[in-house]
Amino acid sequence: MRAGSARAGAHCREAEHGSGTILAIALALVVMVCMVAALTLARAMAMAHRAASAADLAALAGADAARGLTAGDPCLVASETAARHGASLSACTVLGGGIVEIRTELVRGAFFGTAGGRSRAGPPP
Repeated sequence: MRAGSARAGAHCREAEHGSGTILAIALALVVMVCMVAALTLARAMAMAHRAASAADLAALAGADAARGLTAGDPCLVASETAARHGASLSACTVLGGGIVEIRTELVRGAFFGTAGGRSRAGPPP
């Protein structure tokens, strides 16, 4: 073995000293970014489900009012029901036969915009 080649090998090992730490930090950052993305997506899905649930409940309440089972204007009853569930009523249409169509928006806590829900309810078939 030559003396020069032994020094070259030692020099290469010294140049790579600490590279494992940098790779571990990079991997940890990638994992954290993926976790933040997954949590953001989960939050958006939860908000969409809450908006849809508020729309369903508001449509049922509005349909009961449209059929005369409860007192009040169907859209006003639907709006109050949606508000109790943290959503606002963006559209309300009373169709014939006691059918009510509702659209809700859930703004509170939305990071990338509003979550919307849509539902239609009426008498049983």
